[in-house]
Amino acid sequence: MAPAQPSFKNSNRNLAAIAAVVFVLDQFTKWLVLNLLQSGDEKIIISGFFRFVHWNNTGAAMSMFTGNNSVLALVAVLAFVALFLTRHHFNSHTLPGQIAFGLIFGGIAGNLTDRLCYGHVIDFIYFYMLRRGGGEIGFPAFNIADSAICTGVGLIFLITWRTEHQSKPSDG
Repeated sequence: MAPAQPSFKNSNRNLAAIAAVVFVLDQFTKWLVLNLLQSGDEKIIISGFFRFVHWNNTGAAMSMFTGNNSVLALVAVLAFVALFLTRHHFNSHTLPGQIAFGLIFGGIAGNLTDRLCYGHVIDFIYFYMLRRGGGEIGFPAFNIADSAICTGVGLIFLITWRTEHQSKPSDG
């Protein structure tokens, strides 16, 4: 009788379920933005601090590499495949690892879907502060997928740091 590997199969199921939830939430919120705001429109939620926007981003994080949507779509596919094939190096069989990779895979899939369907990523969450002399200082607009990717990467850093800094048994 062959030994069962339920933890490996369950970890893949958990990872996929988390990725699916992130993807659906991301696409649903972007669908709302597409149906409630015209491109370039903004809706103030908390004056001087937070507003919903409908901004199209053909670049990467913080609009770097603007105008390179096709290249960034290819990079997203390559990153997805590389992370999938190497995930076992990052404790992806543990619940924190499953959450981290689920967030990253769901986020990559969400933004990749935008790039392929619309030719850009839809960003809609915008935090900012008003300056005393006029104008504003703002954090780059982002979306649910961006948040999931950043949170997942942060979790992987924490998991890796924790694993490397756990007390090791002494020799002797």
